[in-house]
Amino acid sequence: MQIELLDTFLDLIETNSFNRTAERLGLTQSTVSSRVKSLETALGKRLFTRSRAGTQPTAAGQRLVDHARAMRREWNEARRAVKRSGDFAQLLRIGIQNDLAASHIGDWVSEFRKALPETSFYIELDYSIQMSADVLAGELDLAVLFTPRHLPDLHYESVGEIAYRMVSTQAARLAEVDRERYIFANYSPAFDRAHRQVVQDFPDAPVASGQSAAVCGLLSALGGSAFVLEESARDLVAAGTCRYVEDVAPIPQTVYLATHLRHRHVHRRLLAIVRRYFARAG
Repeated sequence: MQIELLDTFLDLIETNSFNRTAERLGLTQSTVSSRVKSLETALGKRLFTRSRAGTQPTAAGQRLVDHARAMRREWNEARRAVKRSGDFAQLLRIGIQNDLAASHIGDWVSEFRKALPETSFYIELDYSIQMSADVLAGELDLAVLFTPRHLPDLHYESVGEIAYRMVSTQAARLAEVDRERYIFANYSPAFDRAHRQVVQDFPDAPVASGQSAAVCGLLSALGGSAFVLEESARDLVAAGTCRYVEDVAPIPQTVYLATHLRHRHVHRRLLAIVRRYFARAG
């Protein structure tokens, strides 16, 4: 079985569109069709029906989904095991939300290596949606992220909380904020809901970003007001670049650790390290 056939099948399950799957995988539509046909020939069953309403899996296609995910994950785990690094007993691939990396990654990895000295680590920075998909597919062993996705076979546990704080180069109170120079941040769906309650009557912002470091750079270069990570806000205020917008409360963001359901007990030591870190920070 070629793993590309399973990748194409599973992507088509998500998109319900041969065109969309071709775009996402960088393929031609005819290649997508050929791969699906090869899979159907191997299984002796039709896997999809196509109509004006879109592409839908047949009963056989629905039955294949869980098996396809399991086979893809086993393949990715086998591939990583064969390519494990040097003399280390195992390789762990860990995803970390972009906004957590700058202030946490060094401490966490140092503690991880003490806890698992015979393990090598590969660290990847990304956003929640992609990391959840990578954990499900076996491309990551675990991820520290902001937004759980309710996907089959994924297990999430809350490990702590961070906060974002509004700062400004020109305003000390919300009523004084220049709305035309407001930089709109969107760090997660949970943050976005709380944020919109604060700035609900603001016009559409001309500049926006989903990463605190980028927002800090924009504030320094352009001026204005925005929410940034609490520790970044402290640095900007200490440097004299910004001041706190005093009448706006910080917005909390829960942090989760994601693992595959079948491995949720394997990484308990790493979960405990991250959880202790947030407990100390709090």
